[in-house]
Amino acid sequence: MTRQELELTLEEFRKGLETELALLRQLQAVALQQREVTAARDFDRFKIVSDERDRLTRSLLAVEQGLAESRDLLTRLREQASVIPTYGTILALRQASTDLVNDILASDRSAMKVLADAEVARRAALASLERGENTLAAYRRVLAPPVSNAGLVDRRG
Repeated sequence: MTRQELELTLEEFRKGLETELALLRQLQAVALQQREVTAARDFDRFKIVSDERDRLTRSLLAVEQGLAESRDLLTRLREQASVIPTYGTILALRQASTDLVNDILASDRSAMKVLADAEVARRAALASLERGENTLAAYRRVLAPPVSNAGLVDRRG
């Protein structure tokens, strides 16, 4: 591969990484929205935000698939590519992408913790309701015992 071809490949790859970075920034904003609507327990809004996240993720994967061939080529030609100035830009873009992905994952972990805490609270509330129902049923039996003595009267009558 000539230097000019390698420079062109690096430039196209850089543009693809910038596109991925823009999508990751949008995903980061959506992940924050998901965490907020989860904390607010606004599950109707959560569905809308999740649909947006799915759309962005599909777009990100499509861009990544488009870059796969160039990525493999640049991996094989790393030594030659590393002397071209665009290569340093690509490394910086990849680091920025990694940082964004880590931030998104941290936001997701936070949202999942909120959901797990909500599930624990829901189970505790359900158990409390069940105990209350059992207590009320026992109290009702004390207040209004079953009328079983009426059977004796009917047999003698």
